[in-house]
Amino acid sequence: MDIGSISTKGVLLDGEKNIVASAYFYTEGEPINAVRSLLQDLHKQVGNQMKAITSIGTTGSARRLIGSMLGANCVKNEITAHAVGAKLLQPSVKTLIEIGGQDAKIILLEHGIVTDYAMNTLCAAGTGAFLSSQAGRLGIAVEDMGTIARAAQNPARIAARCTVFAESDLIHKAQIGHTKADLVAGLCHAVMENYMSNVAKGKKITAPILFGGGVSKNSAVAAAFERELGETIHIDPNSHLMGAIGIAEIAMQAGHASFSLSTLDKKHKTKAEPCLGCSNHCEIVYFYRDDEIIDHWGNRCERVSLKEVLAV
Repeated sequence: MDIGSISTKGVLLDGEKNIVASAYFYTEGEPINAVRSLLQDLHKQVGNQMKAITSIGTTGSARRLIGSMLGANCVKNEITAHAVGAKLLQPSVKTLIEIGGQDAKIILLEHGIVTDYAMNTLCAAGTGAFLSSQAGRLGIAVEDMGTIARAAQNPARIAARCTVFAESDLIHKAQIGHTKADLVAGLCHAVMENYMSNVAKGKKITAPILFGGGVSKNSAVAAAFERELGETIHIDPNSHLMGAIGIAEIAMQAGHASFSLSTLDKKHKTKAEPCLGCSNHCEIVYFYRDDEIIDHWGNRCERVSLKEVLAV
């Protein structure tokens, strides 16, 4: 499972690394509920095969939380998961362009090994959230942006380094007469420009190039990258599931995990409290299953250990 800030993705792989089932849900600020819905969806797709799950991997921003919830045997960062997933989807890949809901990353590979990578900063400009926000302002569905952009006659020049500035620029360009198609085409081009200047700056982009993340479904953004790089941009039908595919494969190699559908019936919650052990006052997050603490994180030292918490 790849649990991101905007979307939660899950895949089931068989022993031959084929995708047996997959699901995609919006996280909506509640990763536990999103995962519960995702598991229910996977269960509908495969039925009793869910009982045969032998390994569980989690990645994404909520990987620790959901890893504890499901008893995952593998919890890894997004760079590792996406690199493995990219290699599985396209074994010869050398550059991975990945743009998700709130982050963007570039991963350079050589013979399947990560040689360099970079991610965006805390700003979400030029990501899926940026496009969704502007689509809402224009009164269109974000899924339709690629189609609308293809009708543009004179794409608007939109500054995308900051979401606030982009919105101001968008309003200005609309007021001086740019059509909706021109505005959308400008936004899609701006996503590419933002990525190239902020994420891929200084990196040597080498073909074959694979485009992943939810934004890879936007054909206008993909076309902008092709014009800029002069290379074919490959998009796999499962590019948006790349992180989940990668962490599933890693989990298969990492060992075994026990999984039970009864997890869906359990009540899970978190509670945050400051540690008073020193002046840092770290925020410790305690994770409960049916009122029993099963994990905790957030401390920068060992003053708070799960063993001590359970003893109390």
